[in-house]
This record gives sequence, C-alpha cells and structure tokens, in this order.
Amino acid sequence: MPKNKDKKIRHLLLGILFDAIGMLSFVIPFIGDFSDIIWAPLSAWLMTRMYKGKIGQAAGLVTFIEEIVPGLDIIPSFTLMWFYTYVFKRAEKNETIEV
Repeated sequence: MPKNKDKKIRHLLLGILFDAIGMLSFVIPFIGDFSDIIWAPLSAWLMTRMYKGKIGQAAGLVTFIEEIVPGLDIIPSFTLMWFYTYVFKRAEKNETIEV
C-alpha cells in the first residue's frame, strides 16, 4: 500500500478513536465534564500534530472549543477534519482546470 494511503487510513482511524474518547464524557455524568478539562487541550494539540499548517491550527482551536463547551462533545471534529482534508479538499483540487 502506498505511503500516502497509509497516512490517510491512519488519520481516519486515529480520528475516529479521538472522537470516541471525546464522547466518553457523555457516558460518565459529572466526571465526564471534568475529563473535558484535560481532554480539550490534549485533543487540540493532537489535531495540530495530525494536520499541519494554518488549517491544523484552526482545527485545533475549533476542537478545543468543541471539547471544552459542555454538550458539544457529540461533534466528531477529528472525523470532520479528515473528510475536509481527504475528500472535500481533494475534490476541490480535481475541479481546478489548468490553462
């Protein structure tokens, strides 16, 4: 399997895992909300490591806010970022016409 495809699959699997970890706060009431205080900065840091550059920094900020605000944990920010990076952004590149 090509290296680029390995990275794509690894990012998807890690993203699903990280989103699942973020959603664990729904499973354990009250304690789960406290866990968000620890998970929010960690998830933001992980996002910036997985996706480099300004887009990764922006996604890290969004992930931090999503994790720190109670009730928003249901948003799968890592998976959405994966779709943006590997599906939507790629489709956008394919649509450009070179002259």
